[in-house]
Amino acid sequence: MQAVQIRPNIYWVGAIDWSMRNFHGYQTGRGSTYNAYLIIDGENVTLIDTVKAEFADELISRISSVIDPAKINLIVSSHVEPDHSSALPIVAKIVPDAKIVTSNPNGLKGLTARYGNLNYQPVKAGDEIKIGSRTLKFVPTPMLHWPDSMVTYCPEEKILFSNDAFGQHLATSARFDDENDLETILFEAKKYYANILMPFGKQAQAAIQTLGGLEIEMLATGHGIIWRKNISTIIECYKKWSAGEVENRAVIVFDSMWHSTEIMAREITEAFQSKNIPAQFFDIKHNHLSDIVTEIFTSKYLAVGSPTINNGMMPTIASLLCYLKGLQPKNHRAFAFGSYGWGGQSIGLVEDELKSIGCEIFVDKIRIANVPTKEQLDEMSKKIQDALGAE
Repeated sequence: MQAVQIRPNIYWVGAIDWSMRNFHGYQTGRGSTYNAYLIIDGENVTLIDTVKAEFADELISRISSVIDPAKINLIVSSHVEPDHSSALPIVAKIVPDAKIVTSNPNGLKGLTARYGNLNYQPVKAGDEIKIGSRTLKFVPTPMLHWPDSMVTYCPEEKILFSNDAFGQHLATSARFDDENDLETILFEAKKYYANILMPFGKQAQAAIQTLGGLEIEMLATGHGIIWRKNISTIIECYKKWSAGEVENRAVIVFDSMWHSTEIMAREITEAFQSKNIPAQFFDIKHNHLSDIVTEIFTSKYLAVGSPTINNGMMPTIASLLCYLKGLQPKNHRAFAFGSYGWGGQSIGLVEDELKSIGCEIFVDKIRIANVPTKEQLDEMSKKIQDALGAE
C-alpha cells in the first residue's frame, strides 16, 4: 500500500473501502474511502485522522511507505465516529507518547468513552499548534454532523482538512476531483449531504461563514476525493443545500399492490410534465429510499402514494416518511394520493405525515376507489394542473 503525495511532505494515507454498500441505512453503491493525512515537518510527524479499525493495516502500510510510523508524535482526531477513529487505539499502541488532539469537551468525552484514557490534548476554537514550519489551526464545527466535529486548517499550505464536510461516499483510486468525473462526484456529494447533513443546515451555514475568511487551495475531506480544482463549486453547492434551496422539479414516489396506485402515479407524473415541471418517478419497490431522498432534497414538489393495507399505509412508504422526517427537509410542497379497496385510510395518514415533516400541502389528498377510470384520472390531472397554475 502506497501513500499518495498531495503536497511536498504531505500525504494521503487512508483506506479505500471498495465493497461498502450501506452506511447508516443509506445505500453507498460506489463504496467509500476513509481519508487520513500525514504531514512530515522536520522532526515533527503529524497524522490527521485514522480509518475504520478493519482497515488499520492499510493505514499503517501507507504510512510505512513514507516513514516509520513510530515517528508520529501528533495525531489529530477530527471526529469520534468509528469510521474515522476506530483505528486510533491501534495507532496509539505504536506511538503511545504521541499527543492526540481532539475537540474540547465533546471530542475528549467521546474518545475517552470509546477508547479509554489515551494521551489526549483537547483544543478549542482558535487554538493552534506549531508543527515545525507549519501551523495547525482548529475550528470546531459542532453538529456537522456530531457534537465533537472539528476541522483543521494549515495556513502555510492553504489546506483545510475538512473531515465530513464536503465529502462523498465514493471509492476511487484517483485521489483528486480533477482526476474523476465531476458529475459523479457532485451527485455523491449531494447524496452525502441529503442523507447525513440535511438536518444541520444552520450549522453548515455557520461553518461556511466561519471558513469564509480562509484562503483555501485544497479541501482534504474525510471521505471520497480531495478538492483542488472545483473548490468554489462544492462550496457554492453547500451554500444552496444548507439554505434549503429547491428547484422547480417534482418527485413522485409510491408503492402499489395491484397497479392502481401506480396508474395514478404515472398520470401525476404527466400532470407535472404538462406544466413544464420535470418530474421523477420512483416505484419504491425498485429504488432505495436514500436515492429517492437525494432527489426529494432539491425538488420543490413531492407526491407520495400508497394503497391501504391493514388500515394503514404500505410499510415501504411509512419507512420513507419516517426517514424523511428525521432529515427535516425544507421548502417542499406536497400531496398524498392512492387507490383503495375498502376504507382508504392510508391516503389521509400519508398526508398527515407530510404535514408533520413540514411540507406544505398544496393539493388535498387524492383518493380513488379500486381501479382508476379515465374520467377519474382526467379529473385528478386537472386538479393538479389547476393547483400548479395557481402557484
